[in-house]
Amino acid sequence: MEKDIRISQWIDDHREELIEDLKTLCRIDSMSGPAQEDAPYGPGPKRALDAAIDMCAGYGFAVANRGDRVMTADMGPETPLLDMLAHLDVVGPGDGWDTDPFQPVVKPDGYIYGRGVADDKGGAIAALYAMRCVQALGLPLKGRCRLILGTDEENGSSDVAWYYSVIKPAPHTFTPDSDFPVCNAEKGFYRLSFKKTWAAETALPRVAKLSGGFRVNVVPGQAYAVIAGMEESGLLAAAAPLAAALGASVQTERTEEGVKLTVVAKGCHAAMPEGGINANTALIRVLCGLPLADCESTRALHALDGLLPHGDYAGKALGIAQADDVTGPLTCSFTMIEFAPDGLSGLCDCRVPVCATEANCKAVADAAMTAAGFVPAGEMIPPHYTPAEGDFIRILNDSYEAYSGNKGGCYAMGGGTYVHDVPGGVAFGVVMPGEDVRMHGANERIKVEDLLTAAKIFAQAVADLCACAE
Repeated sequence: MEKDIRISQWIDDHREELIEDLKTLCRIDSMSGPAQEDAPYGPGPKRALDAAIDMCAGYGFAVANRGDRVMTADMGPETPLLDMLAHLDVVGPGDGWDTDPFQPVVKPDGYIYGRGVADDKGGAIAALYAMRCVQALGLPLKGRCRLILGTDEENGSSDVAWYYSVIKPAPHTFTPDSDFPVCNAEKGFYRLSFKKTWAAETALPRVAKLSGGFRVNVVPGQAYAVIAGMEESGLLAAAAPLAAALGASVQTERTEEGVKLTVVAKGCHAAMPEGGINANTALIRVLCGLPLADCESTRALHALDGLLPHGDYAGKALGIAQADDVTGPLTCSFTMIEFAPDGLSGLCDCRVPVCATEANCKAVADAAMTAAGFVPAGEMIPPHYTPAEGDFIRILNDSYEAYSGNKGGCYAMGGGTYVHDVPGGVAFGVVMPGEDVRMHGANERIKVEDLLTAAKIFAQAVADLCACAE
């Protein structure tokens, strides 16, 4: 396949419009919140949904609000041929931003920065501009292309589950919520939760409070503990070199309860924990290096350091490390922990390969946690796999090769997308290979030129996939 010069020219001519539309969506803080009337996922996602409806309607597409959960924008004849799925909700900004996360800005380095620019409002806008391009050029379509924008992807995807419970998927579905070329396999999920209780403690020095993580699928970049019974100067002197050896840093602050010790590391997506430095595991490792009293809370920290040690992203210490040729290795991210005066609770986000089973994963982790005195819980969700053979994936790869100049192909990932439960669905873009968009971390970004290229790729794919009715 060769480039369609008309597609390239149209997208390039609408560069500034694309950037401004992306900024419009990214200025909306669309984190999930408490349900309200006409806003099942909170006011933020609903504002983003309304903005997208207005935007798509303004460009002449047939739009519909589907239960205040998703919106659809249609182009072409009624026969469904292609669904493009993207999401408008975002994770929280977290700490460490150089700019306001909800005031997107294009910097001289060619990237646009802001929460959601890559995950996944950038993908939504690239798909929308692909449809605009196909429509403006009058490319012939014999079936319908539908853009579906949801608002609950980061919190479990109940929105598209609801949508597909009443509307049948199109013959072909892709989501621009990953990397190019084609992701045809997604790992399954095992979210291990655990807790432990103890009687109120008075021994000193001890951890009086501890908190790390703000979302199950985000490796935290910061975590803190309040240590009672230690002087600030001595604590800082002891903790700083321990943290530095782990690639992290520490800050201290005197409070009424004791000295607050904050570990600053590097947040990232829980599906790719090797790309970050986990503040939870770093904090626990630092605390285990301090001269704390021998009490239940201290012993619990040492037990966690043994089961979920810093740098162990494969679940080796937990006994669940495994891999296969289809989806690669299991990943294990210790993403959330909270201390109370009488116990702790924690959560791990594990992405499991095709070879993982209840017997070799969940049962093993449960046994290890139980043996260490914790009460485990959690269920497994199976992986998703679409065979690479067939015209659908061939057309996607041909479009990618024509406009990116890169070789196409298929790959597996640990992240879960909207197509996880859609038979035959794949993830396709919007991030170019090798790009670090800092997904779920501070200073999320995406190269503007990559967004334009993605829009061209999607436009060609739309034109080809919808060129003949099935």
